[in-house]
Amino acid sequence: MRLLLVEDDLPLAEALTTLLAGSGHAVDCVNDGLAAEALLIAEQFELVILDLNLPGLDGLSLLRRIRARTPSPAVMILTARGSAEERVRGLDLGADDYMSKPFDVREFEARVRSLLRRQAGLRSSVVRLGGLTLDLTTRQFRAEEVDLDLPPRERALLELFFLRAGKVVTKEAIVQSLTSLDDLLSDNAIEQYVSRLRRRIAPYDLSLRTARGLGYLLEKPVEPG
Repeated sequence: MRLLLVEDDLPLAEALTTLLAGSGHAVDCVNDGLAAEALLIAEQFELVILDLNLPGLDGLSLLRRIRARTPSPAVMILTARGSAEERVRGLDLGADDYMSKPFDVREFEARVRSLLRRQAGLRSSVVRLGGLTLDLTTRQFRAEEVDLDLPPRERALLELFFLRAGKVVTKEAIVQSLTSLDDLLSDNAIEQYVSRLRRRIAPYDLSLRTARGLGYLLEKPVEPG
């Protein structure tokens, strides 16, 4: 999934970017509110992790502008301003979650996973389709209790198809979800990844169909009875 980190503490921003990218997310990071707003206008994100004390445009003002647009991403406030009044204000303005610094990294990762599940319309951390199971906590695919060994980009792409199963996923949506501004993903590369995934998932009663001129569709298996 594609995330935007808005944090002006550069060492913390670098550490969180490394942490989130290591979990398989595409992460863009900016250090001031105006740059974040410009990026949000131009690009699409599933989740924004937002500091409040920002140069250019403060975090709460940015949050108001995010919520004025539709659709808008999930927003987690991550800030040193942790009083009850600040929390209430941030949540009332539309934040989906609020964490105070300093924080436990494990809790931070769990909250990110929870927000991404909610953004995808999922209640459970486990998604089952055909003979494959996706555990969103570990971001691992399994078949009959055996982990499916996938390269990172193919795993991220299959996860995207799982979360949007039964819906057409355009090439533009694939690029938006799987790449940051520093990444490149050509149409030819996407086609190669899809071709490999087709072969990998075929034994598990799953198929990726090309919707000509639109994108790709992971077809849900028909339930018996």
